[in-house]
Amino acid sequence: MLRFLSPKEKVKVPSPSSRPGSGLPAAVPIYPDDAEVRGLCDLYSPEPTSRTHVRDVVDVLLEMKKITDEQYGRLRRETLSKPGVDPTTALLKDGVVGANDVLEAKAKLNSMEFRRITPQDVDKTAFVKLDADFIQRSNVVPIGFDGNKLVVATSEPTNVFAIEDVKRQTGSDLRVVVCAPEDIVAVCEALQEKPAECAIEEIISDMTEVEVVQDIEDVSEDLERMAGQSPVIKFVNYLISNAVREGASDIHIEPKEKQTKIRYRIDGVLFEAMQAPQKMHPAIVSRIKIMANLDISERRLPQDGKVSAIVGNRAIDLRVSTLPTNHGEKTVIRVLDSKSIRHGLEYMGMEPDVCEVFRDQVKLPHGILLVTGPTGSGKSTTLYSALGEMDGDKLNVSTVEDPVEYELDFCNQVQVSEKTGMTFAAALRSLLRQDPDVIMVGEIRDNETARIAVQAALTGHLVLSTLHTNDAASSVTRLVNIGIEPYLLAASMNAALAQRLVRRVCPKCKESYEGPERLKKYFERTGINPKDLVHGKGCDACRGSGYVGRAGIFELLILDDKFREMINRDASVNSMRRAFRESGRDTLFDDGMKKVKQGITTIEEVLRVTEMYGQSEDEEFTENMN
Repeated sequence: MLRFLSPKEKVKVPSPSSRPGSGLPAAVPIYPDDAEVRGLCDLYSPEPTSRTHVRDVVDVLLEMKKITDEQYGRLRRETLSKPGVDPTTALLKDGVVGANDVLEAKAKLNSMEFRRITPQDVDKTAFVKLDADFIQRSNVVPIGFDGNKLVVATSEPTNVFAIEDVKRQTGSDLRVVVCAPEDIVAVCEALQEKPAECAIEEIISDMTEVEVVQDIEDVSEDLERMAGQSPVIKFVNYLISNAVREGASDIHIEPKEKQTKIRYRIDGVLFEAMQAPQKMHPAIVSRIKIMANLDISERRLPQDGKVSAIVGNRAIDLRVSTLPTNHGEKTVIRVLDSKSIRHGLEYMGMEPDVCEVFRDQVKLPHGILLVTGPTGSGKSTTLYSALGEMDGDKLNVSTVEDPVEYELDFCNQVQVSEKTGMTFAAALRSLLRQDPDVIMVGEIRDNETARIAVQAALTGHLVLSTLHTNDAASSVTRLVNIGIEPYLLAASMNAALAQRLVRRVCPKCKESYEGPERLKKYFERTGINPKDLVHGKGCDACRGSGYVGRAGIFELLILDDKFREMINRDASVNSMRRAFRESGRDTLFDDGMKKVKQGITTIEEVLRVTEMYGQSEDEEFTENMN
């Protein structure tokens, strides 16, 4: 029987010298003052093991000089205190490194090449070796050949299971490179098979053969039957899928006397896409109403609805609005693609100094942060990107929207409904009892909503909202006109960001040109050399417009002590704009001209969105420019 010895019992343990060849280490006595008093633990005392450091991504980032020695040491201490936590998460959250820097480090760590991939770089014969759905699920895309090896690019270099699955499906040896995830999405969107464009003529031809019952007072059943027929379904599906493929933000279906006009809003400008037989307009609208769960028998009142659809292997939300006109119901479908809000603030076109200051405002514990601009200027996208900068795990983030445009996993979203009494003010009052840290209000429209937002900001909450004003400075005056006392506004408001969207010059037809003589005065005032200007001459890729895509121009107003004193003395528009100019920050026009110097857009486009074109003789404008 095994019996444990007490600490006071003496045990004769042979020394290593009395056991030649044993190789056992000498026991260390527990009680140094009495070498003969030993417990059972003296029979074997293992040497303490030191933790072996394995080279990881943080080491590579240090070697790449993406982080400093101080940041490296801090990350190592955090890694020891929080085992199992990815140390790069904090770096990405704080903006110390970018996602592509981490990917490049992972590539170097795994002895792989990191490169950016464009659709033009991809061999189509290699791309078709895998199904597009599998590529998007696995984040592995074939891009070419290297001798007998198939070259594949992945955004997840450590996912060996996906690599092995590709090797099994293709039956080829692989050479793996690392790329950004957005590169894989761009390649799939550009190279995967699209529906035949010529089918639209056949669909319209089939639609003209559909029998339409007219001169009947109640044709609800007939409209429902027509809306369910194959040509009408195909036509509506084509309208939506083609709009998504073209990058349209809105679809306008407008009834005219002899035909139905279909227009897409692309990069903020409407383009006529096609026409349909006028007699088919009721069936087209009814099909859209059925998709949005609207009442097809109600054609005298406006209706609003929502459709969730899958287009091109990604989820798309559609906002449907119908409005009775003299030739029928005009229908507008807003296309909401969640892909447009996945990017951070740095991708929105903010200058680095503006982006840094705006980030600091988002991190404040309380106060009001406003984003201003007209409808369609990207205010909601900016607010969503700002919410994405926050730690949703540690903060209670809630939004009140009308409607909820994009669904976010890291916050609680409330849909406003006037019919049920869930107004902005009612929702805000309830949210304040839900222990919030950050509240986003879709729009401040009235005194009650504004007053509750101010009270929330004064009681320790950060409130983000939008406001319809022409510039940042006039947002103060707007709130005072709504009914907020200047002293409350001065105490609660932190900043206001005004923004517009300008169209980007098409990269495929971009060329140098000398600016028009009528704009010479703008060149002189802003220091631009007219010979350095660029524009798009027009091509098939930009539909002859010379522009593809959009970028933001911004002006950021920060309420410092001087500005707060000004609000208490005189909160008029002229005083606010004068104080803003004295602060030395860039106006919308100034920021737009920086984009012109960088070759991003044209001066005509900046003048169009800032409403300055043709106002050179205006005294106030001349004063602003000087």
